[in-house]
Amino acid sequence: MTLTGHRLLADPMLNAGTAFTKQERSQLGLDGLLPPTVETIDQQVARAYKAYQRKCDDLERHIYLRALQDTNEVLFYRLLLDHIDEMVPIIYTPVVAQGCRQFSRIYRRPRGLFVSYPLRHSIATLFRNRPHPDVDVIVVTDGERVLGTGDQGVGGLGISIGKLSLYTLIGGIPPSRTLPIVLDVGTNNPDHLRDPEYLGWRHARVNGQEYFDFVDQFVTGVKQELPNACVQWEDFAAAHARPILDRYRNDLLTFNDDIQGTAAVVLAAILAGVQAAGTALTRQHIVMLGAGSASIGVADYLRHAFVAAGMAEEEARSRFWIVNRGGLLHEGRTNLTAEQRVYAQPVAAFGGWPELSESSPGLADVIRHVDATILIGLSTAAGAFTESIVREMARKVERPLIFPLSNPTDRSEAAPADLIRWTDGRALVATGSPFPPVTYGGETLPISLCNNVNIFPAMGLGLMASGAGRVTDAMMVAAAQALAKQSPALANPAAPLLPAVNDLRRVAVDIAVAVGLEAQRTGLARGTSSDELRARAVASQWTPVYPSSGPK
Repeated sequence: MTLTGHRLLADPMLNAGTAFTKQERSQLGLDGLLPPTVETIDQQVARAYKAYQRKCDDLERHIYLRALQDTNEVLFYRLLLDHIDEMVPIIYTPVVAQGCRQFSRIYRRPRGLFVSYPLRHSIATLFRNRPHPDVDVIVVTDGERVLGTGDQGVGGLGISIGKLSLYTLIGGIPPSRTLPIVLDVGTNNPDHLRDPEYLGWRHARVNGQEYFDFVDQFVTGVKQELPNACVQWEDFAAAHARPILDRYRNDLLTFNDDIQGTAAVVLAAILAGVQAAGTALTRQHIVMLGAGSASIGVADYLRHAFVAAGMAEEEARSRFWIVNRGGLLHEGRTNLTAEQRVYAQPVAAFGGWPELSESSPGLADVIRHVDATILIGLSTAAGAFTESIVREMARKVERPLIFPLSNPTDRSEAAPADLIRWTDGRALVATGSPFPPVTYGGETLPISLCNNVNIFPAMGLGLMASGAGRVTDAMMVAAAQALAKQSPALANPAAPLLPAVNDLRRVAVDIAVAVGLEAQRTGLARGTSSDELRARAVASQWTPVYPSSGPK
């Protein structure tokens, strides 16, 4: 350690607080700056957990944990590891949504980088001001559609911070090698614009070519300053998400978590669910509510899985019935994007439905006429999976797969307890935010968390372990397949479709190996054995223990 005294205590990566030994206190100029008692990290965790429990609501708990992260990162991550089931929902979905909405009010200490549009000509300088020189993973957002809460402007930095906390907690990426970034291009949220406490650039959102030019300036800064870092694009609006991904995916080590991460974790859950239900992937008919970039990404991965299983491309496309605010995507609609048009049903497929007039079929119409086996919600339309819709679906399929995936919890398309009750306990349910177990028929049924946390931390670990130069869809599919193999439902059909959160750090190693092997197969990483990749992944995982300046 080169820091001493107050400067050492102010560095969250090096500060051990009351765990500094008497010898360390003497050597590092800490005598008198700390209470005389020397604690173990176990004692610190116990004391921190008691303080956490005294907080009156989840937002206060979120604020407490963020403050601890800014004070002592080792203690923060050790506390999370010891209480991972309880605390992941506090630092991530659903509570991080509140943190982003209230970002300006709960802001305490700087973390990461604010890349504001007025400073667009100084981006290289902003990067040089980063807190740590070596960075493996960047999570960047522009805050336009944070989870299901809409435009949060500069408050979007909260989701970047939360995601990177999980890269460390589950993937084992050292926290000093992560960098959260918000591209502050203004906000169209009137509440923020008139809020005197709002900390972002008070301006309507930059859009059009000016917006894409700014993103290009940001990417140029990444290439200049951190060319080997993985850039994860997070919570960009549909109009920007896919164009940004397509523009840079072959030029950077990068992926979009909403498009590719969501698609991979849903594919994993469906692969596991189909097997647990005792059926075949090629027998599935999929209805989706929501047609944004995440939904289309899910459809793309599932369609490719159908084709890989032997289905013709045209047949694979016909298995998707995607509904958005304008109704079913069909060939007669003129307002579809090129990506949506891939899944547009021919009008002849529903033209004979008797109750329809000129309007496009809605979700209830589709469920009534289609023998759907899988129902996926990525709409943020709370309660959209109604009892009548779910009962109609369950009438025609023995083990329906129903995934209300919208975040946060209050935007979920249905509550798991209702889905299980409406299907007489037959539904295989997975949700985007954590829900408590459901008691039905005298049994307690855990609810699968079908969230990107299953994928992106392991992806980061796989990239570190393999040294891959790019992220491909094939690598994401390999991650999904590795995750599906870890499904508890494969051994017990009543068990969750995906591993429990407290098992994800172990599962991340298996996923990382699969990602690395796929990168090697396509020449994006140097060839090694599976055993060597595994050893690298395990060795790369940072654990929350204090550094030592000498013998204790």
